Amino acid sequence: MQIKYLIIFIVLSFSLNISAQQNQLDSLVNQAVRLSPKLKMLQAKQSAAESKVNVNSNLPDPVLTLGLANLPTNSFSFTQEPMTGKIVGLSQAVPFPGKLGANAAAAGKDAEIVSEEYKDAENEILKNVSQNYYELIYVRKAIAIAKESKTLLEKIAEVVNANYAVSKSSQQNVLKVQLELTTINDKIVELKDKENSIVSLLNSYLLKDQNSPILTDTLPQINYISITQSQLDSIAVNHRPFLAGTELERQKAKLQESLAKYDYYPNFNFSIQYSQRDKIAKTNTPLDDFLTFMVGVTLPLNYGGKVTSKVDEAAAMQTMYDEQYNSSLQMLNGTFGSGIAKLNSLKDRINIIKEAQLPQAQHNYTSALSSYQVGEIDFINVIDAQNKLFQIETNLYRLRTDYLKEIEELKFLTGSKEL
Repeated sequence: MQIKYLIIFIVLSFSLNISAQQNQLDSLVNQAVRLSPKLKMLQAKQSAAESKVNVNSNLPDPVLTLGLANLPTNSFSFTQEPMTGKIVGLSQAVPFPGKLGANAAAAGKDAEIVSEEYKDAENEILKNVSQNYYELIYVRKAIAIAKESKTLLEKIAEVVNANYAVSKSSQQNVLKVQLELTTINDKIVELKDKENSIVSLLNSYLLKDQNSPILTDTLPQINYISITQSQLDSIAVNHRPFLAGTELERQKAKLQESLAKYDYYPNFNFSIQYSQRDKIAKTNTPLDDFLTFMVGVTLPLNYGGKVTSKVDEAAAMQTMYDEQYNSSLQMLNGTFGSGIAKLNSLKDRINIIKEAQLPQAQHNYTSALSSYQVGEIDFINVIDAQNKLFQIETNLYRLRTDYLKEIEELKFLTGSKEL
């Protein structure tokens, strides 16, 4: 019964550890997204684009006209001539029916494009924070392994010094172990510098001081994925914001082409004028006021082919965005192929190390240390066995970290949260 409870405790502890690990990463990502100046800039850009729709989808302001007509210059009198009048006018420019709606539709695409730009930038932050977080875990694990290796070397050094004291070991062996200790101390310092650099980078995403602590645990458990290149292509087409933004750019260019074609049609200007006249002073004759209605029509003569050029430009932009979309898909397709190959290679190498190299290296080191203590092999063999164990343990963690980082890279490239 006690064994049963112990097993349950171990399983729960492992699950809680993975959960805490993921919560720590999620917390970092959420903070980075919430504080990101770039994302705040894109939010403001989107608000500006949304406001621009109203700018381009409404009639221009009407024009109020105030004037004097036929005022005699010899007297500047309003009662001398019957044609003299005081004029109040109002005019309104009106584009060809449908043009305002086409303008609004084209402008509305800008807000959608910025929205996709925001999503892509958000995904990039998620990728960068996650990859650097995993790299920080690796570096700290490498430091821990190096320190364990240093402890083992120090124990070896005790044995070597003891044997040297009774003339069972050479001075060369003493110097050799000291050199190895110096080398591993240098490695720890190098890893510490890298740790500080990654911590500083992560803190830059959080807008914190570069030395603020970043908590980490062990690497999360790897869930190996099996996915094809065509599946990744399909996911990217459906989820990658950059591709969606490019498609929206093409749609906008098509709407701009439709908008440009409206310049082949006339625009209108409707105006009304009221002219008030005073009675003639000499004859005391009252005069009637005048009311004038006018309609102005622009003549779309397309001087120099300016309208045609605008239509052709919009059509060319559609072709450009089509090819940009295809080019992006082509680039992603190649990247997906190499990414899948890398994942498969990492998985195979991880399994080889876990199932063969690591147990062999551990056994080899234990055997070498035991054999040296009874004088069966030279000290150099112990050092080599210890170094090999250190390299294999570090390399295993390196490969696991690279696998997780590659997953994050593919998530970003496909625009998917899960693979």
